[in-house]
Amino acid sequence: MKRLFAMGAALALIAGAANAQENKLTISVYSFGTDAMTAAVFNPFEEVCGCEVVVETGNSVERMAKIEANAANPVIDVAVMSTQDALSLARKGLLQPLDVSKLSSYDDLYEAAKDPIGDNMAVGYGFYATSIVYRSDLVDIDSWADLLSDDLKGRVALPNITGTQGPLTLYMLGQALGYDDISFADTIGAVAESADDIVTFYSRSSELVQLMMQEEVIAAPVGRFAWSRFSGSDFPFKWAEPKEGQTGGMNVMLMTKDNGNEELAYQFMDYWLSTEVQTRVAELKLDSPANAKVVVSDEIAESLTYGADLINSLNMLDPAAIIDNRDAWLERWNEEVIN
Repeated sequence: MKRLFAMGAALALIAGAANAQENKLTISVYSFGTDAMTAAVFNPFEEVCGCEVVVETGNSVERMAKIEANAANPVIDVAVMSTQDALSLARKGLLQPLDVSKLSSYDDLYEAAKDPIGDNMAVGYGFYATSIVYRSDLVDIDSWADLLSDDLKGRVALPNITGTQGPLTLYMLGQALGYDDISFADTIGAVAESADDIVTFYSRSSELVQLMMQEEVIAAPVGRFAWSRFSGSDFPFKWAEPKEGQTGGMNVMLMTKDNGNEELAYQFMDYWLSTEVQTRVAELKLDSPANAKVVVSDEIAESLTYGADLINSLNMLDPAAIIDNRDAWLERWNEEVIN
């Protein structure tokens, strides 16, 4: 009898451990703003689902490598990343196609966010615009081509080709200079001709703030998510609206293939895409909403990539074009710009 009781207790413990494991969701997210996102999204979701949310962070390369290394037995259930990184994982067969009928706010998303990489392998949760931040007391910016003009020689910073803003800047520079080739050959050539007059090819937008306050740099392409670093200062920084338009990108949510935790993963994705949560995140200026039903004040909107008019006008690079060309871009950049 005692033996049977002991066996029953052991089985109960095993079952309890299994249930605990099933009630845990592991997500992989950007390091930026993790504490704020935990308070705004991840912890509240734990209360809704009665589950444990494990948050893993790191740069894109590290996080993608972890998903790939554990393909046979996924340790990540849901991840957020750029469209091009998501497409790269999809091409390797590492993602689970999404059943969008399980996402109750799917129809509320901007059209571009519904199937951004094809085959329902991901869904957009946030947009960002990219334009030129400049010192309005020192210069006027009307075109992306102004970045290479004689008036700005020695006072411009450009993003490095390896960063998110690099290809976007080259794309819009090409549009302004009349180059339409996705190889960026002529555009990189134009940057190379002006390389000695570029103050720095930056890797992080945080590097720019001090340079621009000191007037060493008076214009630079920047993602809207970094705009608050400039708009909150006492200096007259302005966000340009070039005649060629603004560029930008989208961050997406994805589910790893065969993770065995699909039900909880759908619940989490549905929660994050809801009007309530997207509004909360937007009001905290943590991310710009992909849910078109989100309404925020004009003051909040100033810090975001917000509204149908702006989002539908963004000149976004095709993620497939980025993947298929970035090695060639880097090689040409290193040969001509960094030589």
